Amino acid sequence: MILVPTRVAASGIQGNGLFALEAVSKGTPFYRFLPGFDQALSPESWTAMPEPARGFVRHFSYFDRVSNRLVLSGDDARFMNHSEAPNTGVPDTAVFQPGESIITVALRDIAVGEELTCDYRAFDADVAWKLRQVPAESPLGGTIGPSQPVECGSGMSDPEKPGVGILRDRLDELRPANR
Repeated sequence: MILVPTRVAASGIQGNGLFALEAVSKGTPFYRFLPGFDQALSPESWTAMPEPARGFVRHFSYFDRVSNRLVLSGDDARFMNHSEAPNTGVPDTAVFQPGESIITVALRDIAVGEELTCDYRAFDADVAWKLRQVPAESPLGGTIGPSQPVECGSGMSDPEKPGVGILRDRLDELRPANR
């Protein structure tokens, strides 16, 4: 759940992004997982979803390395874009207890209207897929490589856009037999 006022708008990084509606001081709590509002989905429950739900969840969630769950924010946090020099994240000095919700903070002062960014590599086990680094090993199964056709969110196969979808064969293996 986002803890500061934001809005979604066109991004210079990619597609839409999340922007600060007011100045945010360094160290200000920015996001925390709120059970019941945000969702933590098992890979099995994701696999059982129909397309295009799987495509939506895969695109807008992150795969948490610790809980082995897909985390889908209930608000516009899903519009945060990746940056190698992010302005939000977990401080280096943070110490967490098992089961404790991680709180991300502003890593520096953020100006009104500035795009809010995070480093996907810091928390998303599916980062290679998200950043379209191919071939990409995915915790959700398989390797997406440049010569492999993939299933896109629309259900179409497009070998010209490697890494933009999920491997049909692996998902068919994981999908329950009684669909």
